[in-house]
Amino acid sequence: MLKSFFSGFSSDLAIDLGTANTLVFKPEKGVIINEPSVVAIANHSDNREILAVGTKAKHMIGKAPGNIEVIRPIKDGVIADFSTTEAMLKHFMGMANQNRFILRPRVVICIPSGVTEVEKRAVEESALSAGAREVYLVEEPIAAAIGADMPISDPSGNMVVDIGGGTTEVAVISLSGIVISKSIRVAGDQMDEALVSYMKKKYSLLIGEATAEEIKMKFGEAYPSENSDPISIKGRDLVRGIPRIVQVKPSEIREAIQEPLRSIIDTIKITLEKTPPELASDIHDRGIILTGGGAMLKNLDLLVTKETNLPAKRAENPLLSVVLGTGKILAEMDTYKSVLVRRYH
Repeated sequence: MLKSFFSGFSSDLAIDLGTANTLVFKPEKGVIINEPSVVAIANHSDNREILAVGTKAKHMIGKAPGNIEVIRPIKDGVIADFSTTEAMLKHFMGMANQNRFILRPRVVICIPSGVTEVEKRAVEESALSAGAREVYLVEEPIAAAIGADMPISDPSGNMVVDIGGGTTEVAVISLSGIVISKSIRVAGDQMDEALVSYMKKKYSLLIGEATAEEIKMKFGEAYPSENSDPISIKGRDLVRGIPRIVQVKPSEIREAIQEPLRSIIDTIKITLEKTPPELASDIHDRGIILTGGGAMLKNLDLLVTKETNLPAKRAENPLLSVVLGTGKILAEMDTYKSVLVRRYH
């Protein structure tokens, strides 16, 4: 009787544990958390104190004093700092389930398709330590395809390209399974790093990662557009050591991120080359669906179309595709049980 009473307070969660952002989906409420995967920690002589998580912590990047460490615990789509990831998950799960009567939730977490067994175990242990009672894992391309409303259960080819912060996942899916996939650790973060390097090399101007990300989101483009207005970029002059502003053309921003973009395009082509001909025919008719934050880069769909001669388009909600798909799997566990990698409890 008591168990039945408390079960009414139970709340399961779907989590997109991303390099750049962590999103949490709650059944019947939708996406309730969308925060940067960043944690700020104060290093005291006898202990380490969590100061901020998410947006508040991200605002401290590049601005914190020496005793405060700002950490991004997810690197290239996998856990790089176990204890900090655990603290971050515990914080977000606590935000999602604030009722003190809530039972430990069942959690579905998406993971890159190329992760090792050790990396899978790290995700599972972090979630269990953070308070989950059961942990299910699902591969990101499957979650992204479901979130983009692709008919993955059909006996036909569906190609999804999920470009996140740390990894790009390219997969061909049929009959609710991945027929072929390739995961590379090149995505949005590498575009930011390439932009930082370009500004340093060409203009002797040092900009931070946060500035590079903002420039990419506002002015970056994968394929030439009509816009040619110069962009003002602020940074520190590496020669004189003082703040400076330089004027940069949009074509230079495009040039700066060419290397990571080329890696993504090459990965799409390699995957297409290895796709069975029957499924390749379906992809020719249906096209390529782009998801993830990286899919928001201006004209990326045009670049993919030009390079592959196949129609490419963004999902309706590219930023939310993975977490929405993970949430749908959570809500319809019996229907999607075949796509789950495994369960821990």
